[in-house]
Amino acid sequence: MTILLLGGRGKTASRIAPLLQAANLPFLLASRSVSPASHYHQAYFDWTKDDSYDSPFTKAATEGMAPITAIYLVPPPIFDLAPPMIHFVDFARQRGVKRFVLLSASTIEKGGPAMGQVHEYLDSLDAIEYTILRPTWFMENFSHPGELQHSALQNESKIYSAAGDGKIPFISTHDVARVAFLALTNEKSYNTDYVLLGPELLTYDGVASILTSVIDRNITHVKLSETELAKWMESMELPTETAEMVVHRVSLWFQ
Repeated sequence: MTILLLGGRGKTASRIAPLLQAANLPFLLASRSVSPASHYHQAYFDWTKDDSYDSPFTKAATEGMAPITAIYLVPPPIFDLAPPMIHFVDFARQRGVKRFVLLSASTIEKGGPAMGQVHEYLDSLDAIEYTILRPTWFMENFSHPGELQHSALQNESKIYSAAGDGKIPFISTHDVARVAFLALTNEKSYNTDYVLLGPELLTYDGVASILTSVIDRNITHVKLSETELAKWMESMELPTETAEMVVHRVSLWFQ
């Protein structure tokens, strides 16, 4: 079997890859941008272009790899993500894929918005295996280049949230990757969802205090309303619908 990791250059798939390599299991990374420096098998994939859906399967065949039988699904950063994801799941099933592992979110239940619709669809299918991973917010949002919080830290010594004094069990993407690895490779699939939590409940003020200590620079937490947070994200060049989706997840967590 070959395992396909969508979002191949993202925070979780990039950490699953070395686990698969260490286990000597064949895999293929797929994303909109292929890295020429990577020593992994790669293929082009874009959720918004269904003519790219066959690219990973063709790549696996032309490089002499076994057929793709399991896929790690990372949703695109758009609000109405369910239609293209469901379309691709059906496409992949026609190509013989039997197992899907979906990266969802702790706040999204089956049948809920966005990934919740994909969760519900996978649960409705016969003759497939699936796992839904529902992690909380990633610790790496503060340290990964390109993330909004990382940019704010670097440029302003600030972090922003609409969480107030609410607490969140931030989780490392390394831990998410370990669970995903098992879900992709275990002989048995339990066809269920798992809420993945970090080891400690932290406020954003607490995160700012930890960062201040670690990087030896005073970091402050700017408390915003949900509307203000969405506007801040848009000012950082995040698409409006993506900003709205992120803020919606925040509001669900604290309901």
